[in-house]
Amino acid sequence: MSTSSLIVIILIGAFATFMLGRQRSLSVAAPLGGKRHLHSLPNYYGSFSSLLWAIPALGILALWLIFDDSVIYNLVWASMPEHLQALSDQERSLIYNQIQGIAMNGSADPSVDPAMIKAAEHMNSLLDSSKTALAIVSILAGIIGSAIALSLVKETFQARNKVESIIKVFLILSSCIAILTTIGIVLSVLFESLRFFQSVSPIEFLFGTHWSPQIAIRADQVGSSGGFGAIPLFTGTLLISAIAMFVAVPVGLMSAIYLSEYASHKVRDMVKPVLEVLAGVPTVVYGFFAALTVAPSIRNMGESIGLSVSSESALAAGLVMGVMIIPFVSSLSDDVIHAVPQAMRDGSYGLGATRSETIRKVVFPAALPGIVGGVMLAISRAIGETMIVVMAAGLAANLTANPLDAVTTVTVQIVTLLTGDQEFDSPKTLAAFALGLVLFAITLTLNVIALHIVNKYREQYE
Repeated sequence: MSTSSLIVIILIGAFATFMLGRQRSLSVAAPLGGKRHLHSLPNYYGSFSSLLWAIPALGILALWLIFDDSVIYNLVWASMPEHLQALSDQERSLIYNQIQGIAMNGSADPSVDPAMIKAAEHMNSLLDSSKTALAIVSILAGIIGSAIALSLVKETFQARNKVESIIKVFLILSSCIAILTTIGIVLSVLFESLRFFQSVSPIEFLFGTHWSPQIAIRADQVGSSGGFGAIPLFTGTLLISAIAMFVAVPVGLMSAIYLSEYASHKVRDMVKPVLEVLAGVPTVVYGFFAALTVAPSIRNMGESIGLSVSSESALAAGLVMGVMIIPFVSSLSDDVIHAVPQAMRDGSYGLGATRSETIRKVVFPAALPGIVGGVMLAISRAIGETMIVVMAAGLAANLTANPLDAVTTVTVQIVTLLTGDQEFDSPKTLAAFALGLVLFAITLTLNVIALHIVNKYREQYE
């Protein structure tokens, strides 16, 4: 039985036990004078029975799928000849992949090792047994759980409390999964970064000005300097992000003020969705626009006045990225400004202030924490952008503050270092994790700053 079929059976069983639990509660309540004599509504008894069917069955299914591959791997290798038992882990992995291919597709090649064919047959037998055992154990666990639930259905049983407790535990586990996932990401990046810093000095990485992560394999190899100074990457990231924010913040903020304070309801309802369409355009489309339209235009304009402009420039990437980020600033700022109580505006008008004075001295200060939060989110979005930079700014790690030159960013180099088949033992590949750690620290710092500003200037209104 396939996993999808088993899940369908479990869901059908959950619905059936819901109906059984509900009907049993009504049967218990009938001699007592009706369901008003029950502690909980009949649906809660059905829900409790359904949960005690589904939770054990799905729990066993999840654990089985997690450990099934490793158990089958060990059982298959335990049946292999002794001369294959002494192979290295990489050689074992290669042979096991071949065994999986034979098990799935068969093999008519007479040159294939008979031991591998036998192992493939053993694997198929184990997989069939595993699927059968999984179906039996999961359904049996569900039956036992639902039988226990149905036996507890009485007029005094607190089914509603039990169901709410189970849901609460589920919500807590969901929160823990999110937290543990974050911790796992941080620790994985941190450990790989520490391996990188065992080969490259943190001082050289953080303060070096030459980035060329090509490690020489031979002593006479050309073009492998092995420079890991990340300052050019940080400079390029900040330069492009700064240009993007110079475009996005003024345009987005002014758009938000107009839509919230000046535009009529009809204009607002029509313009705001159109403005937010920019947020739904794929970044690769922005990249094409930057590479094929904006960058050539900037180069032609610069050459017409005697400037030397690279065909791929930070200015082109920053301008297009700023246009992409406008909806982040505009939409968030508009919502925050729109949420300022109308009574504050009316009070300002009553004191004789004009609309512009009310916006500058009343509305804007009241909405400042939310606006700052939106701007910080936009900055984080700009720092993490990759596709536009690749297509419009290039891959050259130049240490420059000239927006007309080609530069690269941290995220672009991470993608470049991890593209293709890589060995996670060389500093070249491990450098991507060190860059990711720095990028995480920068983003975390921006979030802490935004939280501090929001808490400092937050104002409470009734």
